[in-house]
Amino acid sequence: MSINPPSILHPVFNAAQPFPPLPDINKESIRTQVFTHRSYYGRPNHVFEDHPQDPSPDNEKYEHLGDTVLGLVVTKLLLEMYPNLRVGPSTKIRALVVGNSTLADVSRMYDLPARLRLHPAQAITLRASVNIQADVFESYVGGLYLEQDLAGVQPWLKALFAPYATEAYKRVREQHRLPPLPPTLLVAPNSVLSSPPPSPPQPRPSATPTTIGHLALFNQQLQKANRIVEWIYADGTGEGTKTTPIWIVRCEVDGEVYGRGQGGTKKAARNEAAKEGLKKMGIEV
Repeated sequence: MSINPPSILHPVFNAAQPFPPLPDINKESIRTQVFTHRSYYGRPNHVFEDHPQDPSPDNEKYEHLGDTVLGLVVTKLLLEMYPNLRVGPSTKIRALVVGNSTLADVSRMYDLPARLRLHPAQAITLRASVNIQADVFESYVGGLYLEQDLAGVQPWLKALFAPYATEAYKRVREQHRLPPLPPTLLVAPNSVLSSPPPSPPQPRPSATPTTIGHLALFNQQLQKANRIVEWIYADGTGEGTKTTPIWIVRCEVDGEVYGRGQGGTKKAARNEAAKEGLKKMGIEV
């Protein structure tokens, strides 16, 4: 049997940051199914779809639903706590927060594994499995969502996982070789603050204010028409000074001059020539 390692996230819960109580599932049929592992009834796994009159009584559907709800709530939570976080780091943080080892820790703190209904011959082994412990937590989330919708689930999950998100953020930040943030800049779990404001973007230095959009469109039109373009630079070396060269280019399509341009880079010069070429082709942009 493969047991996952313990969680690497260990937020501190105390009077200032209490561990939220487990919300009640009021409907007995949902509550019973939430804690029913598939081993309890021993139904075959290869069935494509249950009979309408005999649906599967185990918690796998709730677990599947709960996994999706968890992903949604934690993703939204990270967006609120760290609105400037890029998708890559955010995905790593979410994976730590909703990983099986973290969910199993939370599940044990709520004593959910003890409430599982399992096949007697497998009960000890299954109850000790980190995967099963995480699964029953997801199943509880799914059952609660089914009964009370997102409004009944989201406040609890946000209060529960905000401290884990803070710990995961610090860990992933270290993985990216970034210095730790001062405590005053870390997001308080009981509030929604933004990440430290980034430096305002600096414009890239350019010898020309134009973009290269004309060049891309020009090349696209020529490729569609299967025509041959040639770019001919004056002397091949450019003009101006060594530090600020001015490139001059002539654009020929199937041997016919379509445009001329100049710019601080070869690409900028081609863009100016492409602009003339588009006009010659009757395309105004």
